[in-house]
Amino acid sequence: MQTEFVISAGEQPKRLDVFLVHREPKLSRAALQRMITAGWVRVNSLIAKSSQRIKAGDVIVFDAPQAAPLRIDGETKQLEILFEDHACLVLNKPVGIVVHPSPGHWSNTLLNALLDHCARGGAVATPGVVHRLDKDTSGVMVVAKTEEAHRKLSVQFERHSITRHYEALVVGVPAKSEGRIEAALGPDRHHPKRTSTQTLQPKRAVTDYRVEEAFGEAAARIVLSPHTGRTHQIRAHLQSINHPILGDQVYGGERVGAIAGYEIPRVMLHARRLGFTHPVTGMYGEWTAATPSDFDRVRGVLCAGRLERKT
Repeated sequence: MQTEFVISAGEQPKRLDVFLVHREPKLSRAALQRMITAGWVRVNSLIAKSSQRIKAGDVIVFDAPQAAPLRIDGETKQLEILFEDHACLVLNKPVGIVVHPSPGHWSNTLLNALLDHCARGGAVATPGVVHRLDKDTSGVMVVAKTEEAHRKLSVQFERHSITRHYEALVVGVPAKSEGRIEAALGPDRHHPKRTSTQTLQPKRAVTDYRVEEAFGEAAARIVLSPHTGRTHQIRAHLQSINHPILGDQVYGGERVGAIAGYEIPRVMLHARRLGFTHPVTGMYGEWTAATPSDFDRVRGVLCAGRLERKT
């Protein structure tokens, strides 16, 4: 739900969070500060800070999140399980499914399916999502089945000791066959739901890449290894070097949506490999998942030379 405030001429200058505490009494100041940091609040269409002073004429847009349901129910859905024991589960996430319930997606999510899977298996454990993949991104994910496993896996992700390899089809071919993209990322100053190098809240972000296959000058298939875990990191980093992912119109615009009359069905990004230390046994393992059929079809079209780079 979106609320808009226009600051009147008689309003005395004060901090943004202080102003909102009085306008949104059901929310604590700490909660409002977290929402401001997350980009839910904008002043004059720009991402704001809690300490920002408001003045007469300012327009504040406040995106209040919808209330979550009291209970998340399990829903039967076929899952491709790569590994499972009492502590964790590794699966190949399909395209087109949201990982975790959120406003607009309280059902038909991966977590709904996992709840059903654990219940049918006779387990009392509640699955815990340790990391997420975007709705249009396919590939390997790990899910914790106990609190201990969730805590230990989360630490590995926080320390970036997890092995992660992604595969993407991108516009154009990078000049270097392999390299590192090291550019700080944060909420875009004009589009807060996007990640960008044009941000007022930059955080270190590092992604290594390697070109595995070039399709003339039109496109390339590359493997990427993120060393940090920023939101939309791979998508934003590839956009920053002018090689956005095919199908990713949020970061690449219309030129990546359809090329030479061929419509790209989704963001061509796949989590190919995931490696981590088992939270109970301490043994290291890696799991891989082959690219899905729609990814292979686009690659096949590129191999056939039917797509040309669009300028």
